[in-house]
Amino acid sequence: MAMARVVHQICAVLALFCVSLVTGDDPYRFYTWTVTYGTISPLGVPQQVILINGQFPGPSLDVVTNDNLVLNLINKLDEPFLLTWNGIKQRKNSWQDGVLGTNCPIPPNSNYTYIFQPKDQIGSFTYFPSTALHKAAGGYGALNVYQRPGIPIPYPPPVGEFTLLIGDWFKTSHKTLRQTLDSGRSLPFPDGVILNGQPHATFTGDQGKTYMFRISNVGLSTSLNFRIQGHTLKLVEVEGSHTVQNIYDSLDVHVGQSITVLVTLNQPPKDYYIVASTRFTKTVLTTTAALHYSNSHTPVSGPLPAGPTIEVDWSVKQARTYRWNLTANAARPNPQGSFHYGKITPSRTIMLANSAPLINGKQRYAINGLSFINADTPLKLADYFNIPGVFRTDSMQTSPSGGSPSIATSVIQTSLHDFIEIVFQNNENTIQSWHLDGYDFWVVGYGNGQWTPASRSSYNLVDTLTRHTAQVYPNSWTSIYMSLDNQGMWNVRSATWERQYLGQQFYLRVWNPVQSLANEYGIPSNALLCGKAVGRHH
Repeated sequence: MAMARVVHQICAVLALFCVSLVTGDDPYRFYTWTVTYGTISPLGVPQQVILINGQFPGPSLDVVTNDNLVLNLINKLDEPFLLTWNGIKQRKNSWQDGVLGTNCPIPPNSNYTYIFQPKDQIGSFTYFPSTALHKAAGGYGALNVYQRPGIPIPYPPPVGEFTLLIGDWFKTSHKTLRQTLDSGRSLPFPDGVILNGQPHATFTGDQGKTYMFRISNVGLSTSLNFRIQGHTLKLVEVEGSHTVQNIYDSLDVHVGQSITVLVTLNQPPKDYYIVASTRFTKTVLTTTAALHYSNSHTPVSGPLPAGPTIEVDWSVKQARTYRWNLTANAARPNPQGSFHYGKITPSRTIMLANSAPLINGKQRYAINGLSFINADTPLKLADYFNIPGVFRTDSMQTSPSGGSPSIATSVIQTSLHDFIEIVFQNNENTIQSWHLDGYDFWVVGYGNGQWTPASRSSYNLVDTLTRHTAQVYPNSWTSIYMSLDNQGMWNVRSATWERQYLGQQFYLRVWNPVQSLANEYGIPSNALLCGKAVGRHH
């Protein structure tokens, strides 16, 4: 009976989806994922982790631009659960974003079917749990979007590819870590770094051939530097943007970010170290893997290749070398550079300053003095059903005010089709990493100290790339331009998960009073209802 209900629910959702969302040319891909606990030893100590279909990391989603993904997620944990799709824009469809501001969490022993498209996107992305610090227990995986047939890529196709999910890791259970945060204390320093859920791995290729490495930082808090002994890295894509193909010895990957590089196995046949090590930390944590030449009979040896550690200027200079390949196609036939972002004057500037206040004696994190708390009703549902008292669009200032820190369910109101500037101001001594759901954006500038209007003179208004997660260096600022072309309720958050959990986030309401399926899809027929939305008809 339960299975019949699930099948009926999927069929009903598909019927609605086919009518209103999808063209007949876009194929469907169906998945059923079951989320459970399991015991493995990522750092040599048995601990409880979150598995998807028995795997850690979870299964890779390897899809093509505009595929329709129908993913039935069955929650067998003892807590409500959601997955979010990091970097997938969910065009006109924030209903599928998988965060607590848009979706009710899936109760234990229940399911929810996500239906979404990587619309007009290519590149390396990830998914991970957005609820209850579950990310500290795993539940994450790769989401790779390939170009459609006939859409060229700006490099010869590699003979193979590898996905590397790197991140810091704690031996402590996610529930204990969550209790630490709930008590008003910060998390301890991580215990180590893992790669694809383990401390060691091997990647095998043929001498003389070129391989693609898709590298994502899926950790909780720590920037990482990636390098391969004796080999260079040709950067070709960053979070859906084809880049100018610069060559690097190593690359910084900050929390929540993804990069794609080409590596040619042009060295004598042996095994070589693959290294990921922490950045901007007093204690440097390192994990290694092996690049194995198929004709090698020599194991890895010698010292690990050296990488940067605490040097901030090194990282800033590298970030400024990332450039958009203006003549390359991305997911569409037209070149990326056909959109001249630098010739558009923003209609509005929003400045967001992060801080780490104590509120009621407990550690919190805030934006412009407001520390976010989730409401019992997802903001998207409250907006759709016109439920009062869930959120306000005037609670958060759009520039720092210097007032006493406080707690609120904060939303900033914007208008569909506006073109805006956002300045992330970091007056703390730690690096920040900021992510926006529903969008990518142009990272137009990095600078030291306090941003002023005169800082715009340093902006790259010609060929900076678009991405979904941007770093902000200590006591510095980062500026982005955004074209608000995706209506919905979108989460803006710290990708440093302790900070997100304790309030460094808000929602951007991109709105048009004219309700039209051309701007935004309607509520899914299978939408879960909770809080004040229970009993509402849709």
